[in-house]
Amino acid sequence: MADPGFWNSQERAKEVVQQVKLLKMWVEPYDKLDGRIRSAIEMDSLLETDPDADMIAEVEHETVDVHAALEAFKLKSMMQGADDFRDAQLEIAAGAGGTEAQDWAEMLMRMYTRWAERRGYSVDILDMSDGEEAGIKGAVLEIKGTNAFGFLSTESGVHRLVRISPFDSQARRHTSFASIFVYPVVDNEINIEIRDEDVKMDVFRASGAGGQHVNKTSSAVRLTHLPSGFVVTCQQERSQGKNRATAMKQLKNKLYQLEVEKQAAVKAKLDANKSDVSFGSQIRSYVFQPYTMVNDHRTELKITDVQKVMDGAIDPFIEEYLKQQGAAKAGA
Repeated sequence: MADPGFWNSQERAKEVVQQVKLLKMWVEPYDKLDGRIRSAIEMDSLLETDPDADMIAEVEHETVDVHAALEAFKLKSMMQGADDFRDAQLEIAAGAGGTEAQDWAEMLMRMYTRWAERRGYSVDILDMSDGEEAGIKGAVLEIKGTNAFGFLSTESGVHRLVRISPFDSQARRHTSFASIFVYPVVDNEINIEIRDEDVKMDVFRASGAGGQHVNKTSSAVRLTHLPSGFVVTCQQERSQGKNRATAMKQLKNKLYQLEVEKQAAVKAKLDANKSDVSFGSQIRSYVFQPYTMVNDHRTELKITDVQKVMDGAIDPFIEEYLKQQGAAKAGA
């Protein structure tokens, strides 16, 4: 990159910069972990000739920390997809069932928001449609943080809730469904062409928070991509221009993921043994009554503390699925 002619080819230069950035994401954590391990080994060697209670406690504490860091690095190493390092766009849609399903969709939105906060990620609501009585019909979240897509891509599918409905006057048990779809957030370095003539734009008055403004101006934007049939909406901003820009970003993310899925489908036909859980399949059940249990149907991992899971503690499910996929690839 120090070559004077490096930037003569903008496209090639961007590719190299991206590759360097990705390599640093692996090399720097590895070097840091390697340094900590070497330092701990040296301290342990010193203790053989000069035992010291304080140093022994320090080495024991560092050993625990290094082991946790090593496990985290091993988990990260399972995410080798071209887009795993990217931010994630997570879409939540309530299934059939009216208010009960819409409440479930909002519960899932809170769960993923709390999960992101636990990891130090930021969350932006790109779009949200309120439910008729409670909950939400759907929402689009952008979750920003290293490997957000790599982690959350394991969550795509149908999530099932079983509980005594708080909306049922007879206190009967209900089963509700909501779907989760996750896309990588692409940037300007990814060449996804969207022609103006392929996009139909509709504007309408926003609903929800916003006071009188939402009732007086048509600031909300709906974009329909005619070739693919994708429809995206945004009504979070007061400006129609800002809503359109955000909606275009959502559309670009969807089209990018569509291309990725097309390539994956071709690969799957060549090797029928390498198949992922498809969108739309039920991946997990959350049971509140008659017992408490969260069961991941892909890995059969079960956790009885439902409230903890709903508070964002979903890492065990993510990690178990990544390990399962890693083992499947290693054995292929």
